[in-house]
Amino acid sequence: MDIVKRLGPLRVFVIFFIGSIIFLTIARLSIAGLIPDRIPDASTLLHVMILGLRMDTMLLCMAMLIPVIVTLCLPAAITSSRFYLLIIRMVLCFWMTVFAFMEFATPTYIDFFDARPGRIFFEYLEYPKEVSALLLGGFALQSTLITIGSIIVCTSSYLGIRSAQINQTCLTYKRQLLLLPVIVAILVLGARSTTGHRPLNASSVAFSNDQLLNELALNSTYTVLYAIYGLKNEGDPSKLYTSMPEAEVISRVRKTSLIDDSAFSEHRQPTYHQFGPAEAGAKKNLVIILEESMGARFIGKLGGLPLSPKIDALADEGLWFTNLYATGIRSARGIEAVVTGFPPSNARSVLKLGLAQQGFYTMAKTLKEHGYRNYFIYGGESHFDNMSGFLLNNGFDVAIDENDFSEWKFKGSWGVSDEDLFDKAHSTFEAQEGPFFALVFSSSFHSPFEFPEGRIELHDDEYNTKYNAVKYADYAVGYYFDKAKRSNYWGDTIFLVVADHDESPRGSSLVPVSSYHIPGLILGSGVEASVYSEVTSHIDLMPTLFSLMSIGGSAPYIGHNIFLRPLNYPGRAIMQFGNNHAYMLGDQVVIHRPEKGALQFTYSNKALVPTALDKELVKDALAMALIPGLLYKNRWYQAE
Repeated sequence: MDIVKRLGPLRVFVIFFIGSIIFLTIARLSIAGLIPDRIPDASTLLHVMILGLRMDTMLLCMAMLIPVIVTLCLPAAITSSRFYLLIIRMVLCFWMTVFAFMEFATPTYIDFFDARPGRIFFEYLEYPKEVSALLLGGFALQSTLITIGSIIVCTSSYLGIRSAQINQTCLTYKRQLLLLPVIVAILVLGARSTTGHRPLNASSVAFSNDQLLNELALNSTYTVLYAIYGLKNEGDPSKLYTSMPEAEVISRVRKTSLIDDSAFSEHRQPTYHQFGPAEAGAKKNLVIILEESMGARFIGKLGGLPLSPKIDALADEGLWFTNLYATGIRSARGIEAVVTGFPPSNARSVLKLGLAQQGFYTMAKTLKEHGYRNYFIYGGESHFDNMSGFLLNNGFDVAIDENDFSEWKFKGSWGVSDEDLFDKAHSTFEAQEGPFFALVFSSSFHSPFEFPEGRIELHDDEYNTKYNAVKYADYAVGYYFDKAKRSNYWGDTIFLVVADHDESPRGSSLVPVSSYHIPGLILGSGVEASVYSEVTSHIDLMPTLFSLMSIGGSAPYIGHNIFLRPLNYPGRAIMQFGNNHAYMLGDQVVIHRPEKGALQFTYSNKALVPTALDKELVKDALAMALIPGLLYKNRWYQAE
């Protein structure tokens, strides 16, 4: 302790560093204790803890760099003043509070997203009303514990820092200036944690095929700050993955799209092409029912829990997809894929990206050219994730949300119930003259899982659980189709029922493929009952629907019309999990990771089994990872 005392004004920073390292190490061990099945042996845990120490040191050195420089540059008369000491206490206590809040919040976040907090964490902060309702309704206990824990750590750190500053022995100003370059060099080296060209980052400590295990070596303050820093490269995956010439990217994407070369026009947008019949047939209405979080594990007919009797029965009446995969784990990504056909990337969904807010292609643009009126109908606040803003700017005519409901059967944290949503949709459709397209987005199956009483036989004794909520969501789908089959629009309408994503990703892999498996059903006018078992992606639904509707036109999409796939084609899907990009062809999955080489797996029994690299498949996968950036930044996905 004598050595610490002799450090003078630096004493408080040493105490802060030691205290933070101890806290973050305990937090990491605690999280490890919650996921023992993900840690194969003691040596792996030791490896994680050593990497974690490096990452924590890096973060702390970055946090202290400027305050330490300022402190060493100032004379003792200032650094020992009450005002300056108060500032230092506030700065360091701020960081300790952030560390505490993020680590206390991490277990709940991992339980939901199977990852440390990242981009999704701070994106949700844009919507305080919805987030508050979510926390109070579904995570009240966890929120209370997080708050109490953060307050305790903040208070303790303040008292500890205050104690460290009392009667501190001051260095002479000359010694402070002599120490300055040495201390700065130490902090800079610590902040880089390497003498290499690039400083240490999340990719540097990735060592496992389990993404959560890789992130255990990080800390949650770092993962959030790193996600914010990554926004500078948003829309440009080439900054993350291996490079490929632009011409080769376009060539490979065109080839894997299975679109005939003759369909591509000499157009500035390289994926722009002609599709469908030259003359459309009788106009059929289109209703897309996007089901919140309804992954395959909740669907009995897909081998999941017996929670979906209504959808299971409807599956026998139309085109049922048994091997359909979402593109992401957020609703915005599901909307993006279904109504625009845009492939997923590490960036936010195009619903929120600046260059996509005007003139971006959606299927509503094509349908409008054919005289359709386009609706977006949602039971909650349609501003969430900029849904209504994006859709109304890109081909949709009307957005209906909870503010347009004068009465309802039930209203919860996320808006009116699915029954109310379908009542509004049904009455809107019955009053519509001429062809229409509607995207109807449900919300009852969303934490805190609120729904009206007396509709279902509960699966769980406790009322507001996800299993009961998904069973109600299924009930509401059946409720709607009972009405739709008796409507004046039934005989002229094609319906798509599909999930936006699974309820939450889970699984010890770089991309939890099984958590992307979702139900999909097309039924209605002219759709024969059949089962499609080949791999299919969210982005394939739009061109398939156009085919069933006999709609033709021009568009930049690259998804498959499944009716034009070659015989024995195994199918393709594209998935984005954080910064990891997966390309699936049949049972082969190639995953590209930031600043790392590609890995290939065989997908078998819901698990990824490592296998040898197929060089051509790896290149096709890379092209699909890079194409979203080219399409976005060059504005090559416009409606013209």
